[in-house]
Amino acid sequence: MKKGLKSKLAGQVGEYLVCAELGRRGLIATSFTGNVPEFDLIVANDSLQTLPIQVKTSRGHSWPTSANRWIDIELDEKKGIQIDHGNLDITNPKLIYVCVALAAPEDDAVDRFFILTKQDIQTICSENYREFMDKHNWRRPKNFRSYDNRYYISNLEVYEDNWQLIQEQLN
Repeated sequence: MKKGLKSKLAGQVGEYLVCAELGRRGLIATSFTGNVPEFDLIVANDSLQTLPIQVKTSRGHSWPTSANRWIDIELDEKKGIQIDHGNLDITNPKLIYVCVALAAPEDDAVDRFFILTKQDIQTICSENYREFMDKHNWRRPKNFRSYDNRYYISNLEVYEDNWQLIQEQLN
């Protein structure tokens, strides 16, 4: 299977798993299958209060992102380094993210869900990137223009099965 298709399928599976789990918890959820820029699902309670949710799905133990989505980074072309100007002011910092770690079909493991805010994701990604870049004096190995960044299950464990965050925001 081609990598792009595999990624699209993982995303689709993650969205449907989150919808199913929310249904088990008495909420109505529907997926927009990637057609809305900032969120993937709309969730509603029995009082018709609604909430957008972003779903990020991984078949491994990490999720890719771009550091310049979270940090104001300047490229110094002459020195071949990146310069950190602090965290960006992000839109919708309270937007809920559900990060899904898919279990492999052949494993006895279960799918895992981590529920947190966009602000929490920014904090995690910024800390991870700064830790990595500090080790390299902000001169990225191989390609100084790369903003490749990752966050890991180990960063998210405190948010595992944090479904009450959704209920709190709906109320």
